[in-house]
Formats: sequence, C-alpha cells, structure tokens
Amino acid sequence: MSKEAVLRAEMTELCRSLFERGYVHGTAGNVSARLGDVILMSPTRSSLGRLSPEALSLVTTDGAHIGGPPATKEAALHLGIYRERPETGAVVHLHSTFSTALSCLADTDPEDALPPITPYLLMRVGRVPLVPYHQPGSDALAEAVRQKARDHRAVLMANHGFVVAGRTFADAVANAEEFEENAKLLLLTRGQKINLLGAAHTAALHAMKEG
Repeated sequence: MSKEAVLRAEMTELCRSLFERGYVHGTAGNVSARLGDVILMSPTRSSLGRLSPEALSLVTTDGAHIGGPPATKEAALHLGIYRERPETGAVVHLHSTFSTALSCLADTDPEDALPPITPYLLMRVGRVPLVPYHQPGSDALAEAVRQKARDHRAVLMANHGFVVAGRTFADAVANAEEFEENAKLLLLTRGQKINLLGAAHTAALHAMKEG
C-alpha cells in the first residue's frame, strides 16, 4: 500500500473509533493529516463515524481543493495551525461533551482553560488557552486559533469545542482523548478542593513525552 492509502485507512479507522466511543456525534468535528505537500481532510457535512478512505478531501497547504469531496468548512482553522507549527502532522477538532461544557462556562480561565490536575495533559498537550466565541468556519475563528497555535498545541474555543495538533494522526487522536479526559476530571471535581500540580512539577513536565 502507498503512504497515502495507509494514512487514509488509519484516519477512517481512528475516526470511527472516536465516534463509537462517544467523542463525536452526528456530523460534528473534523480532522486532517499532512501528506508531504498536501493535506487530507474530512469532508464537509460528514460523520467521522462513517468516513471511507476514498471519501477524504485533498487540499494544498494554501487551501486549494485538488481531490475528493469539498473539505470541512473549518479547513482554514486546520491550515492556520499547520502554518504556525511546521512540525505538525495532523489536527483533530472535536465537540466532545466535557470539553465543550468547559468551553461554555463563564469562569473558564482564558489563559489556563485546563489547569494541571494530572501530569498527563501537560505531557501530551501542554498549557491550553481559551479563545472567545467566533462563528464556526469563520476567518475570525481561524485567525484567533492560529495566533494561539504559535505557542500552544491545543486551543479551547468558547461555546464550541477544542482543536489539538499532533506529530502523526494517531498522536493527535491520543492528544484529543487526553484533552477530553482531563476536561471530564476537571468538571467532575468542580466545587471540590483540588490539589493542582505545583509550578516545579509543571515546569518539569512541559518538556516530557508520555512514556
């Protein structure tokens, strides 16, 4: 199989897994992965649980459509992250339940939307900012995320969901899973006295990779 065929198969398999485990619903969420000088994306109005390898959209890094059905309306959001983070191999954007709930709370800290409740988010994702609400698919949302992507692997979007980058598609999916799990833990412990990781611990974890 070619590299493109392998990547297409991996993307559809992992997207189906996310759907079946409740990380996405309906036609919410979108994904992409870099393949050399082009990018594979989920199509507009598609369900991540019912994608087929041949049904993925193919676009250039400038957003020109070169194959498959039309790309997700959030294509500009993905492309901005690739431009700001050249090491990025894939991007996952989900509207998963706990992360979206966190994005709707009025007191979520825009500078630290997911406080360090466990080490694993910091090891996989790092510090997470929150950007204000912008219409989904808009240039304003893509620009707000792009600016944060310069220094952050993941961004929470107010009243919307989150987006996270990874070295590979599997890595981006694992980062998304860790993001949602930490949002769940944060909301489950809301109102309780939480032992957050201290500054010394977080500084050491920022440079670590999950083992």
